[in-house]
Amino acid sequence: MDHFLEPTKLELVLKTLKNQGKKVVFTNGVFDLLHLGHVTYLKEARKQGDLLVVALNSDASVKRLKGPQKPLLPLAERAEMLLALDCVDYVTFFEEDDPYNVVKILKPDVLVKGGDWAIDKIIGGDLVKSRGGKVMNIPVVEGRSTTNLIQIIKERYGKH
Repeated sequence: MDHFLEPTKLELVLKTLKNQGKKVVFTNGVFDLLHLGHVTYLKEARKQGDLLVVALNSDASVKRLKGPQKPLLPLAERAEMLLALDCVDYVTFFEEDDPYNVVKILKPDVLVKGGDWAIDKIIGGDLVKSRGGKVMNIPVVEGRSTTNLIQIIKERYGKH
């Protein structure tokens, strides 16, 4: 997976691409079980620039934020699934509970989160805006979430 890079290595790649006039879009999350909501969101995010970078919470970060039963899939598998999507150009990761430091390192032109995030609450937005970049949210696909998917699986198959 040559497009799955640690932040400092990706920083160098993005610097070169930005010098060629490419506009970098950044988003982040767990992306544990890919579903229509994720795909729709990522395709919309990609439309905001020339390439899309997705930063994944590390496995330890996910456990701290969402509990010991998550993630369902390890970081490398989550990265490989995202890179299989045409709309995702690069994947990186972060160990912290939020992506502030990785946004600081990568310096994206556009920072995107789902519509459940208010613009002024998007972590790293201050960094992007201070460099003249854009911070935005994209509406979520109602009823499509990992939590919702897990609930459906439990309801349908949990009794067997």
